[in-house]
Amino acid sequence: MPGLRRAPPQVKTSAMSKRRSKETTVENAECISQVQKILRERFCHHYPSGKLFGIEYQSRHLLELLKRTIIHGESNSALLIGPRGSGKTVLLNHALNELRGMKQVRGNLLEVHLNGLLQTNDKVALKEITRQLQLENVVGDKVFGSFAENLAFLLEALKKGDRTSSCPVLFVLDEFDLFVHHKNQTLLYNLFDVSQSAQTPVTVIGLTCRHDTLELLEKRVKSRFSHRQIYLMNSFDFKQYIKMFKAQLSLPAEFPDETFAQKWNSNVQHLSEDKTVQDVLQGLFHYTKDLRLLQLLLMFAVSNVTVRHPLVTASDIQEASKQYRMDSKANIVHGLSVLEICLIIAMKHLNEVYEGEPFNFQMVYNEFQKFIQRKAHCMYNFEKPVVMKAFEHLIQLELVKPIERPSVRAQKEYLLMKLLLNSNQIMDALQLYPNCPTDVKQWAESSLSWL
Repeated sequence: MPGLRRAPPQVKTSAMSKRRSKETTVENAECISQVQKILRERFCHHYPSGKLFGIEYQSRHLLELLKRTIIHGESNSALLIGPRGSGKTVLLNHALNELRGMKQVRGNLLEVHLNGLLQTNDKVALKEITRQLQLENVVGDKVFGSFAENLAFLLEALKKGDRTSSCPVLFVLDEFDLFVHHKNQTLLYNLFDVSQSAQTPVTVIGLTCRHDTLELLEKRVKSRFSHRQIYLMNSFDFKQYIKMFKAQLSLPAEFPDETFAQKWNSNVQHLSEDKTVQDVLQGLFHYTKDLRLLQLLLMFAVSNVTVRHPLVTASDIQEASKQYRMDSKANIVHGLSVLEICLIIAMKHLNEVYEGEPFNFQMVYNEFQKFIQRKAHCMYNFEKPVVMKAFEHLIQLELVKPIERPSVRAQKEYLLMKLLLNSNQIMDALQLYPNCPTDVKQWAESSLSWL
């Protein structure tokens, strides 16, 4: 038509490329959101990720034990024993994950998870068992003569309509050693007693880091325990540690965007071969084999992933290693005033002179006054009440701790105190302290007090 002009080809091409880049950005944003969700669940909730390393035998043993309860109706009890971070929770979650995928198990297993830090006595534990089994309405206002009667009633209520079979129940007791300190060990006695009877298929799995837990059990409780113990000792080598690194950071095969997943997993493989990343991992491996610290390192690294920075890099891993090694107390020092820094240095010198013996505010104040008179300018000369206020702020921050609980009559200036920072922490914090006066730094570096 006359009067209408076609848009030049270059204008069309640039408009299309802008549209495509916008669509790609949206897709990448969705992928990155999915990546962070999957990996955070894996790192924070001990979700199992693929293959287990170094605990394959323990995994088969636990899986077989749980299968016998669910499929054959056998009752069992066992302890998972290992240091913190050795993978006890991951091992249990891995076994339960496999069981839930089996046809015979679906909908045929009830789980009760208790924790010794939360269920501090048998009454609280029984209330939690009732809640997790969803039997509050069944119990109602019934009064029971003993803990055993109450537990027996709960298990009876789980029986199926024909009264001939019962739904298997798995009791998981995390921090198992803390349940040992309950009065008369009633909860443990009754759970182990039920696991020995043929009435209801019950398996009790305890998780603990104490190797002497069995010695803490009373004779009547110990006699009802099966004495099955599964040990996890973090016996993997560095090659397996690298494989764990890859397994923890890799995306699963069922990730929605296959192309992005391949790109991500290829980058993870490249990272595992990078010399810088291997040095960071080797340092962590020799420091501790606690898998939770590896997960913390990866969590920091993954937090840096954005649309503009869609893949984890070696520098992200390096930066993450600095973050997890960061001293929280030293970080507090960075936010203190110059006066408060001076008081900490005065306490440092008192610790050196008196070989770590407790000190009081008056001693710190005297040390500070010597510094002002000998080395510093009048700008540091504060009145005593102001210095006392700064000292009290250090106590509130828990950088300084009173040796004894202060009495009403005691004078604040003469209460014995202890510094909760060592010399290395103080010196490291001063290196990063913004605009630290030269006089103050020199005073801190001096090995002698201004006597």
